[in-house]
Amino acid sequence: MEIAQKLSAYGRLMRVDRPIGTLLLLWPTLWALLIAAQGVPEWHLLVVFGLGVFLMRSAGCVINDFADRNFDGYVTRTQQRPLVTGEASAKEALGLFFVLSFFAFLLVLTLNTFTIVLSVGGLVLAACYPFTKRFTNLPQVVLGAAFSWAIPMAFAAVLGEVPRYAWWLFAANLSWTVAYDTLYAMVDRDDDEKVGIKSTARLFGHYDLLAIGVLQSMTLLLLALLFTELDLGWAAWLSLLIAALLFISQQVQVKARERNACFQAFLANNRVGWVLSLGLLTSYLM
Repeated sequence: MEIAQKLSAYGRLMRVDRPIGTLLLLWPTLWALLIAAQGVPEWHLLVVFGLGVFLMRSAGCVINDFADRNFDGYVTRTQQRPLVTGEASAKEALGLFFVLSFFAFLLVLTLNTFTIVLSVGGLVLAACYPFTKRFTNLPQVVLGAAFSWAIPMAFAAVLGEVPRYAWWLFAANLSWTVAYDTLYAMVDRDDDEKVGIKSTARLFGHYDLLAIGVLQSMTLLLLALLFTELDLGWAAWLSLLIAALLFISQQVQVKARERNACFQAFLANNRVGWVLSLGLLTSYLM
């Protein structure tokens, strides 16, 4: 196989062509940095966490495809993944995962000792998540924890500690992640049921939209408590209102539970992320 084809396969394993996951991981990391640094995080931290988000999301996608390599061929959406088509081998995927994780760890080594220690938890969560789909109907909760782990790391990097309110942000992001990843899982629900892949979409069943609505409401409530604790200005509260309207729009969009509508609603969560980021930044800079 030509080098260009192999690099293309590696890029698709890393989801370089689908940056939505990187963005959804980046936004809460940015929230934490903005809050911890009172709106002005150091450039060094922005670079380290920005690159770290890309590397760890990529590593997570690679290990996910490794874990699902014997199932993806039976799922409509994943039949063309490199490990299914033979463009990359399981051994190559494992090697790529370790290389990406290694470079992410090198970035973390530029931070303080507390943050380095915390980073181990993030790696464990990222590596374990894909395998939880075999044993529990709540793999999205594990993913939510993995996607939220950069939050305590960011506070530790800026403050040298993780204050109580940082865990409110952690819980808010965990709720949000479970909500949008349930929408994502609804796309594959029928195929997942056939091959035995577990998910919150299967667990919630006919109550899926209600459960997503509850999770979205929890996200908004936890963020409201956080904003009150931090005494943030009107810009943050306006962004929270817009986020609420975006959540309502998603509920309307997926009312019929059509696959493409669920996928588009999942993608729309990127707007929630950048709206809240803009609100926080504006609130601190005003």
